[in-house]
Amino acid sequence: MEALIPVINKLQDVFNTVGADIIQLPQIVVVGTQSSGKSSVLESLVGKDLLPRGTGIVTRRPLILQLVHIDSEDCRKTSEENESKTRGRLSRGINGEEWGKFLHTKNKIYTDFEEIRQEVDAETERISGNNKGVSDEPIHLKIFSPHVVNLTLVDLPGLTKVPVGDQPKDIELQIKELIYKYISNPNSIILAVTAANTDMATSEALKVAREADPDGRRTLAVVTKLDLMDAGTDAMDVLMGRVIPVKLGIIGVVNRSQLDINQKKLVSDAIRDEYGFLQKKYPSLANRNGTKYLARTLNRLLMHHIRDCLPELKTRINVLAAQYQSLLNSYGEPVDDKSSTLLQLITKFAAEYCHTIEGTAKYIETTELCGGARICYIFHETFGRTLESVDPLGGLTTIDVLTAIRNATGPRPALFVPEVSFELLVKRQVKRLEEPSLRCVELVHEEMQRIIQHCSNYSTQELLRFPKLHDAIVEVVTSLLRKRLPVTNEMVHNLVAIELAYINTKHPDFADACGLMNNNIEEQRRNRMRDLPPAVPRDKSHKGPGGQSLSPTELLTLEAEATKAAAGGSQSGGEQTDGGTGTWRGMLKKGEDGAAGDRAMLQHPLPASPQRGHAVNLLDVPVPVSRRLSAREQRDCEVIERLIKSYFLIVRKNIQDSVPKAVMHFLVNHVKDCLQSELVGQLYKAGLLDDLLTESEDMAQRRTEAADMLKALQKASQVIAEIRETHLW
Repeated sequence: MEALIPVINKLQDVFNTVGADIIQLPQIVVVGTQSSGKSSVLESLVGKDLLPRGTGIVTRRPLILQLVHIDSEDCRKTSEENESKTRGRLSRGINGEEWGKFLHTKNKIYTDFEEIRQEVDAETERISGNNKGVSDEPIHLKIFSPHVVNLTLVDLPGLTKVPVGDQPKDIELQIKELIYKYISNPNSIILAVTAANTDMATSEALKVAREADPDGRRTLAVVTKLDLMDAGTDAMDVLMGRVIPVKLGIIGVVNRSQLDINQKKLVSDAIRDEYGFLQKKYPSLANRNGTKYLARTLNRLLMHHIRDCLPELKTRINVLAAQYQSLLNSYGEPVDDKSSTLLQLITKFAAEYCHTIEGTAKYIETTELCGGARICYIFHETFGRTLESVDPLGGLTTIDVLTAIRNATGPRPALFVPEVSFELLVKRQVKRLEEPSLRCVELVHEEMQRIIQHCSNYSTQELLRFPKLHDAIVEVVTSLLRKRLPVTNEMVHNLVAIELAYINTKHPDFADACGLMNNNIEEQRRNRMRDLPPAVPRDKSHKGPGGQSLSPTELLTLEAEATKAAAGGSQSGGEQTDGGTGTWRGMLKKGEDGAAGDRAMLQHPLPASPQRGHAVNLLDVPVPVSRRLSAREQRDCEVIERLIKSYFLIVRKNIQDSVPKAVMHFLVNHVKDCLQSELVGQLYKAGLLDDLLTESEDMAQRRTEAADMLKALQKASQVIAEIRETHLW
């Protein structure tokens, strides 16, 4: 068990060399108000005058004090070996049985404890100034002596309220934060120092300790200045724990007064006087108080505390070693052969880019779709759903269809629905597929851009070492993508133009749809013929003008002509009434109105020309906004709409299939095939090697720091591994 504290001291030394606080080592932290006797307690534990003393704030930087117990024989042996060495260049050797070493003075050895005190003073003033300033940078001091027990202690500045000298206004807050930094370490033991001539209930040290350690499992209280209490009072209740109980106990000590220090009273004499005082004032508690009992208690508490913390500490060191090894690997080795390194990085980036598209990358994204999966989603989800949401007859009204039919017939009335109107309208609808197709190309191009960043962040971390190379690769790939974008857009535009160039009404799917539609129309005609009055003969032997028999199709044509003639009569009859604007909107009325108009026209023929002085402007005559379509018009519109819908679905299916293929061929696959050759051609040049492979300024420094930390962690792991399992119990 005694070997545990030296192990922690070794670990402290290991991590002090790299200046890191990543490992929270077990140690004893001394906390108390200003001038409560903290430094005096530490001096009593060491048995020497080694710390600055005085009134006001004296400790202005944390002092990490390691006490190392050595045997007297080892001291003599070390002294003899030192004397036998050659003199001259060597610094003063170890001439006594006790000596000290500072971390900041490297291997210099101090045998005069007055020199140690002066060095602490000088080092404090070097960082904190000489006018009461406070710093959080610690001083590391190691004391070797046969008269001490193995301990690791931290002396902190005392809690204060009012700033003095150069101290800032928030000095109280700064010191509290500094104290919390040390006592919040769960592996630390808090030594709360309180003067006996103050009320225990007002102890700032106990208050701070309770905030950091609510359960009190790592707090030990020390009551100083037992000899300075008012006459007629004693600390019996306090030492017995009746005022404020402390789990680990309360120990009373008697320190040297300022007069004793000025008179150079030895610490050993002060400890002897302390023992006499305790025997006289507190005989029943003398064996459980005093500096020697405090040293043994602290040693025991620290050993048990280290035993409890060691397994977790070992795990923590191993985990950190693995993390720093990985970090060091990511920084890479210094570049020796720049040419091969550049080619290797370019090849690796190109391979990772292609693997990300193909879905075989080493680092697969788990939070969102990326690379080839995202492109597939764009093709079949985004683009596919967008096309399916396009209405075949969107933006096309019945009036538009009827207008197109009328315009396609010219001045002559048509017996059949003109094909030109169908082509005109279907091209207008197919043209609407071009915009979502071009948007699909744009989305795939954006995803190809995002893959560059993905490869830089997750796949080829070596690129982060060379920011100029990274920027150059991004520029080359972006330029390649930008070069292929117009080509792909042109191809997609041509795909739509190809569909517009030739309306294939002989397409098998379209022919099937037309046949089905013709059957529906024939069935509707039969239904209408069944609804005719009985006077009209229903048999198939209808006679024509020449006496020949008429087929149903010819009969349908005659019916259409009859309807046309009736419509023409109604137009001529309604010309005067509706103003005769020359448009079909004002020319058509119901059949009855048309017949009445014919009769009126026969009875009152119109004059050949307008009356003199009353010229009529046809464009000024109002036109009815809406009207009821005739059965023929409804049927024609329905036929055209069905044909448009049928052909549009065929074209949409073709576009939905051909656009992704075009994008893959002209953009994705072309970039995959040409990426490496493009990168090599643009970047693999002798004149660019030095510039591209220039590391970022802090990369070399970070590599060195990571290597030092890894070395320290590996050494710490070896130190802990040396502990035998029996030491833990």
